[in-house]
Amino acid sequence: MEKGYDFIIIGGGSAGAVLAARLTENPAAQVLLLEAGGRDWHPFYHVPAGFAKMTKGIGSWGWQTVPQKHMQNMVIRYTQAKVIGGGSSINAQLYTRGNALDYDEWRQMGCTGWSYADVLPYFRKSEHNDSFENDYHSKGGPLGVSQPRAPLPICEAYFEAAAQIGIPRNRDFTGATQDGVGYYQLTQRNYRRSSTSTAFLSPARGRKNLTIKTGAQVLRLVVDKGRAVGVDLAGIGRISAGIEVILSSGAIGSPRLLQLSGIGPADHLTSLGIPVVFDQPGVGANLQDHLDLFVIAECTGPHTYDRYAKLPWQAVAALQYALTRRGPVASSLFETGGFWYADPAARSPDIQFHLGLGSGIESGVAAMLQGGVTLNSAYLRPRSRGTVRLSSADPLAAPLIDPNYWADPYDREMSIRGLKLAQDIMRQQALRPYVLAERLPGPQVMTDEDYFNYACRHAKTDHHPVGTCRMGSDPAAVVDPTLRFNGIDNLRVVDASVMPTVVSSNTNAPTIMIAEKAADMIRACHG
Repeated sequence: MEKGYDFIIIGGGSAGAVLAARLTENPAAQVLLLEAGGRDWHPFYHVPAGFAKMTKGIGSWGWQTVPQKHMQNMVIRYTQAKVIGGGSSINAQLYTRGNALDYDEWRQMGCTGWSYADVLPYFRKSEHNDSFENDYHSKGGPLGVSQPRAPLPICEAYFEAAAQIGIPRNRDFTGATQDGVGYYQLTQRNYRRSSTSTAFLSPARGRKNLTIKTGAQVLRLVVDKGRAVGVDLAGIGRISAGIEVILSSGAIGSPRLLQLSGIGPADHLTSLGIPVVFDQPGVGANLQDHLDLFVIAECTGPHTYDRYAKLPWQAVAALQYALTRRGPVASSLFETGGFWYADPAARSPDIQFHLGLGSGIESGVAAMLQGGVTLNSAYLRPRSRGTVRLSSADPLAAPLIDPNYWADPYDREMSIRGLKLAQDIMRQQALRPYVLAERLPGPQVMTDEDYFNYACRHAKTDHHPVGTCRMGSDPAAVVDPTLRFNGIDNLRVVDASVMPTVVSSNTNAPTIMIAEKAADMIRACHG
């Protein structure tokens, strides 16, 4: 047995890195942070445009979904981070929080202390915003939040095109209102990615009470007489936790590890020969995600960054970034977008757009030979629910990830409405100097069946899984509103898996907020 710690945090991602940094602000707290992935040593983790490499395998577990039975058995690549900093090290760096009503609904669902008024201070606590300081934003926090450094003229044309169909400009999606189109704020600082690794962990690495282990594969949690007491670590053995074991492995990783530890649906565990430690059917249930449909148009000229995919232009871009911190390397490539309505009766925007400054940016997405532009659309409040289950008792085996997309026909209807809205924007007069022709879906896609078939060939995840260790006050909830596991003492879950419903936006900033709030709750609990 290795020496014990007060707290063991499993997962060094968007939540775990924040927790490790905040808990070790108290020098009396001995904290061990375990991350299965490696260090964020590669430059792609730090330059904004490195995102283009991330969905293609760098820093990822390499998982995929099971065949989606409501989408012609389509299998979708499911990028989940395997690197220190987690999703914050490989995402497109969009800083969005969701809609205020998302959190108020959490409170109405029994999540006491999680209304928008309750969580806003924790968003502000993390933030160092380069443009805003007001009721919604602050300066002085560890997380850099910046305006885009390298927008292109086609972005302004996109705003004009949206206005031509009645969608207004919005200069702060995380302010008073979410409605409209505009530039996203980005988790960047000094023109580099601001991940939880660089923003939170780097300043804390010198603390004597923080131990960080990368390449650390946790095999199972150790539970003794209804109390979490430590972990079994591959190649090392058992490590004890005197106060709490904190699971921060994400909406896929956390329920996976719980089930490997015998904590989950008893019938599923028994079928795999895993001894049942605690029967909790909610573990791995309630999976929600945003499904993405996209329009790709060929451009009339080099109006986006596609030409920089070729080697000579890559050298030019690298030199430009080194000298000026501008150009394609300084771009997240998806720094423009917005929020609008597929259902006019929706209580807040239910469609999110991401304007991609090129084509073929993400894995599996078509590239235009002459250069192109992409407009992604995602329905934000899906009614469908999926699962995360084990494929075997082998801790190294990939899990069975089933978002169960479009199980509810309403999700399919709203998703296709969102795609048609994206097409409408791309066909407006303001974009005609830039857009030669729509190539996908293309004019041949006209009927509802055509759109369904197109989606079943080209849809992708927006990388926003949540909900698999649902928070609540009811007996079926996996964790309570302080994120303590219901039924096992000294075990807490702190990551996107605790969200009862997916927020109406990207999920990185909300996950950081959850960790900030959890750190205060843990301090309050243990002094």
